[in-house]
Amino acid sequence: VPVSVRCISYSERTERLAVARNNGSVEVYNFSANYYQEKIIPGDDRRSTESICWAGEERLFSAGLNGEIIEYDLEKLCVKYSLDAYGGPIWGIVPNPSGTQLAVCCDDGSVKLFSITPENIVFEKSLDRQKDRILCLAWHPSRPQIVTGSVNAIRAFNVSSGHLFQTLKMDRPLISGKKRDCIVWSVAVLSCGEIVSTDSTGKLRFWELERGTLIRSFNVTNSDALCLAVSKEEDSLVVGTAEGTILQFQHLDVQAGKETKEWFRTRPFRYHTHDVKSVAHSSTALISGGFDGQIICRPLMEKMETKTYEAVLRKIMFPHRHLVSCAQASRLLLFQFPKHLELWRLGQTNESGVDGDVLNVSQDPELLLKLKSKGSECIRCSTISRCGSWVSYTTSSRLFLYRLHYENQNISISRVPKMPPLQTAALQLLFSWDAKQLYVGSQGGLVYVLELSDGACQHSYTLEPPSASPHSVHLLTASSDGSLLAAAFVDSHIDIYNVKTQKYVCSVPQYSSPPTAMSICPSTENLVIAHADQQILEFNIAEKQYTHWSRKVLQHGLHRDWLERDTPITGITFNPSKPEHILMHDNYMFCVLDKSLPLPNDKTSLTNQRSLKSLSEKMRRSCAHAFKITREYKPLLFMDLLDDGELVMVERPLVDILSQLPPPIKLKKFGT
Repeated sequence: VPVSVRCISYSERTERLAVARNNGSVEVYNFSANYYQEKIIPGDDRRSTESICWAGEERLFSAGLNGEIIEYDLEKLCVKYSLDAYGGPIWGIVPNPSGTQLAVCCDDGSVKLFSITPENIVFEKSLDRQKDRILCLAWHPSRPQIVTGSVNAIRAFNVSSGHLFQTLKMDRPLISGKKRDCIVWSVAVLSCGEIVSTDSTGKLRFWELERGTLIRSFNVTNSDALCLAVSKEEDSLVVGTAEGTILQFQHLDVQAGKETKEWFRTRPFRYHTHDVKSVAHSSTALISGGFDGQIICRPLMEKMETKTYEAVLRKIMFPHRHLVSCAQASRLLLFQFPKHLELWRLGQTNESGVDGDVLNVSQDPELLLKLKSKGSECIRCSTISRCGSWVSYTTSSRLFLYRLHYENQNISISRVPKMPPLQTAALQLLFSWDAKQLYVGSQGGLVYVLELSDGACQHSYTLEPPSASPHSVHLLTASSDGSLLAAAFVDSHIDIYNVKTQKYVCSVPQYSSPPTAMSICPSTENLVIAHADQQILEFNIAEKQYTHWSRKVLQHGLHRDWLERDTPITGITFNPSKPEHILMHDNYMFCVLDKSLPLPNDKTSLTNQRSLKSLSEKMRRSCAHAFKITREYKPLLFMDLLDDGELVMVERPLVDILSQLPPPIKLKKFGT
């Protein structure tokens, strides 16, 4: 089940979105690379993130209810350091417009300022402490002023003196004869000196800062108006509500030809099923994240230069990586959850049939093992060997390895007690095909090779990139004969090593888009790579160059419908009986790419399998192209080919996910 989104922050300069979830994990999406989820920092029970922000030169900070300010190392994918603000739980963290200071609002009623230095942050001063907790804050775009929101009040502080100079009292609603508190959930300050606020009464209010008077008010929802974001040009703002609705307000001319402008509610959107916890406003889109775990990017058509695929709605719900690994030889699947692993044996059938038949299962899938992770850290990645005898997983600080023993219908597990110390944290895991080695991708492009024996593990050697890399290993894949290993990085750099000689072989020419999946073909030992822009490339490792088919793809170009898919390719495998076939999948389709057939052009249908069945054999051959696509299985989380020739797929129906969420706010609908 996707963990709910707690807060988001968008960097206009780098075109990256930071997402903090309720389990303490942080994700970074690269909007310029087709919204690809390029970095994940695993969660921790000790972290409770309430606010996240970009500051300085691509530096990411967060704060939460544990009272600490955290800076993240986006290359090593871990917490760089944490600093106690000594103000109790922190509800918000915001950088000043120049990116040189951070302001945090605390549960004890204080606002604390920190200076951003090249290495860390340093406490600078505290503003006048108030009696009640401060839930949100915002900087003035051009003046040294900070505005805060709390229960029943909005306050304004002078940063230079640290003193309070304005207090705005909120109207307390009368419910059942009693006055209820009005909680200010979000505030923003415009360049003209107006304060914008959203609160628990469901109102969007505009205030005059100097005089402290209410200018205008909008009733936006019958529930709480939880979050608010203003565009850089201050001509548009977006509000998120507890009903799951997103509303856009625009600053428009009251009458054509006159300079007088007013704020108008222009667009309501409802893409979330539950509370919208956080919103962001880029130059071309509205971005939101909510309790249902979805990230929604709604482009603004009037801001788009061309009405292309960039102007369509994007929904991001599933991770852009595998949370499932397969033991192909022993028909086992390993499922990764945030705090535990589950090992399942696949079901079997004794029947046979033709294309389209659904066969009865003679042996149901069976849960063999549930392995719980100790400590507060969430699982970063996990893997199982092809034979099913080894299972390994890693957290932010530790690497774990287990040996599995099968006797008749019984299974036993033993942990390898002494793991070799590694200089840097494990980020990616992969067993060799013969299960004699464990490859550990790490920081700085390093790959540790661990030798496995019965119940023991030793560090054999380390594969280092030819030139020092600041990036961490993003993907790993190995050849079936155990001789080649490829390591990919987010910056699109891919290094290839010979594991037997322990030497670097070559690097793939650097492409403009990050790789999302890759695999080495068992028969040809060519490396097939899928990129975030939906490009598919094949690299001949022996000749150290792209293959003829790959050059033809670059010259001809792939089909428009293929390039305009929403989700990246996350899995690639091959059919040993048909070396020319490449099997791929994303969240919403499964594809068999036949390299022996011609590539389709934009005038032909990309998904023409049903129409081909009605044609004669001769016409079918003339109309066939390289792509065979089915969308019958979705959302698709995993796909692999077992050693016995069966194809296994793991899908995650949305109905099952939504059924595990608490009921949303009940809305009265017309006619019901």
